[in-house]
Amino acid sequence: MEGRDNNGFIGDNSPSIAGQYRWTTPAAPNGVHVTHGGLPLTDVELAVGGKTVPRPTPSTEENAGRVPTTIIPEPNADRDQWGKGVEFLMSCIAMSVGLGNVWRFPFVALENGGGAFVIPYIIVLLLVGKPVYYMEMIIGQFSSRGSVKVYDMAPIMRGVGYGQVLSTTIVTTYYASLMATTLRYLFDSFQSILPWAVCEDSWAGSCIPSGSRNVTMASELANGTVLSNRTSSAELYFTKVVLKELDGIDDGIGLPDLRLTLFLVLSWSLVFLTLIKGVKSSGKASYFLALFPYVVMTVLLVRACTLPGAVDGIVYFLKPQWDKIYDPKVWYAAVTQCFFSLSICFGNIIMYSSYNKFRHNVYRDATIVTSIDTFTSLLAGCTIFGILGHLAHVTGKTDVGNVVKSDAGLAFISYPEAIAKFEVLPQAFSVLFFLMLFVLGIGSNVAMTSCVMTVIKDQFPRVRNWQAATIIAICGVLLGSIYVTPGGQYVLKLVDYYGASSIALVLAIAELIAIGWVYGVDRLCKDTEFMLGHRPNLYWRLCWRWITPLLMFVILIYNLVTLEPLMYKQYVYPTVAYGIGWCIFAFGLLQLPIWAAYAVYKQSGKSLNEKIKNAFKPTAAWGPIDPATHYEYKKFIDED
Repeated sequence: MEGRDNNGFIGDNSPSIAGQYRWTTPAAPNGVHVTHGGLPLTDVELAVGGKTVPRPTPSTEENAGRVPTTIIPEPNADRDQWGKGVEFLMSCIAMSVGLGNVWRFPFVALENGGGAFVIPYIIVLLLVGKPVYYMEMIIGQFSSRGSVKVYDMAPIMRGVGYGQVLSTTIVTTYYASLMATTLRYLFDSFQSILPWAVCEDSWAGSCIPSGSRNVTMASELANGTVLSNRTSSAELYFTKVVLKELDGIDDGIGLPDLRLTLFLVLSWSLVFLTLIKGVKSSGKASYFLALFPYVVMTVLLVRACTLPGAVDGIVYFLKPQWDKIYDPKVWYAAVTQCFFSLSICFGNIIMYSSYNKFRHNVYRDATIVTSIDTFTSLLAGCTIFGILGHLAHVTGKTDVGNVVKSDAGLAFISYPEAIAKFEVLPQAFSVLFFLMLFVLGIGSNVAMTSCVMTVIKDQFPRVRNWQAATIIAICGVLLGSIYVTPGGQYVLKLVDYYGASSIALVLAIAELIAIGWVYGVDRLCKDTEFMLGHRPNLYWRLCWRWITPLLMFVILIYNLVTLEPLMYKQYVYPTVAYGIGWCIFAFGLLQLPIWAAYAVYKQSGKSLNEKIKNAFKPTAAWGPIDPATHYEYKKFIDED
């Protein structure tokens, strides 16, 4: 179709940028009138191939007493846009590069073959990560809709969007509690002696000081006798001082810790300030949120490489265990790591790209972000295992794996213990490390909160950014206070498993079906061609239609087959806790049939069968929200 490769509207000094058009004086008798919220619009002149093309309509006499039928979406003048395209890129980097890269990837890689894990991870990245990331960027930018409104393309699948918002909300609440813990360690790092480096008097007889100055500890380690049943001061500090962790939650979870609650409020305050003006303010903050962690990571890597034993730790991390590559658990771990590291199928990418200009090159950005995410994981792994290699060297252990704790313990036990053994300025490196963790966490939390904000603003356009941010921040503090109680980590594990990980996998498959099959890969390719000027090649089409959904389905089946009762540190939850977990899971999945039934009910049609068929079709207003672009898109679709 002539003129579809650019959007050269009259009055647009930059033909590559859509959305700029000129309203003319009131329409002449032979001018075109299109519906805008039920009202006729004035002429919109389109420059197609360098000439103005009028939109022909029947004569005024023929049109008298009739309302035009061409439907144009109402442009939302209040909908934000990124100030610059690079702000979108930086925000995606800040979102995707998070805590999962720093503390989860190194541990998962170590558990699943070290360097050999990188091979299935890259394969999964190419078959799942990149295709889904690109697909979500396309659909978000094309429609300029958030993660719920985007299902105007297939109303019967709108429950996917609501389920993802629920899952994102759950993750947001506990993610902020991890930021609160990080802030606690950050502020403690300014003390003259790192508090987790020494044993408290009450721990006498069961504690090993983690600091570098304890000569007695070193000699005892050399003898290898006295310390077999002792715990490091770093671990005791985390469980007994910071978390005040209970041995179980049979008798309740206790009251929120005052200091952690204050840090929780501070964390949400920073998220609120970042989002007070929507993407206009978060876009400016994205430069710092995306780039600062790399500065710190580079400093820590250089420092790590100068420590005794660091090379052994890095070699231990990268050395392939080839026998692991045939283990299905390794491939399952690669898919889940790629899935959660990139934040795909949570609605965040759709939301961020919905604020782009219509012709923005999302193909380039998707390639950059997915590549940087993988590079960051490897960089963080080398940095972390360099430090842990030094820890193993100092403690006299030959196996680096023996000094590694899993999950949150890796960030709040193993790393602090390693830093405490630095002989030169351990406080400075501790400040840098926890500041890096906090900035990474804030970048991801801002994205998740933005996703919820966008859903609210799409449903209630009159709500301002600061109002939505205020409501979310207050609710976030109230709900997050559950996780800063002595039993908070038990709740976090339970909610993360049933409310985030399990739901997300099912909803991801539903999203892939909605876009790839209900809406259709062919229609998606046409949309991409209209928006970017080129049609996705065979690789993208095969992944969107067949490879990625099938892989995700296989992973879901494997997850169900290997399902085991959830435990936290060998603690079996009370029956009521499992019941609550399954209720959260069921509530997330019930969004699919509930909103599907609502979509069918709202459809026009004489019979139930006709209503169901219409619910699978895009709404009349589906497409670009800019009226001029929307008109050209409808013509492009009709003529194709």
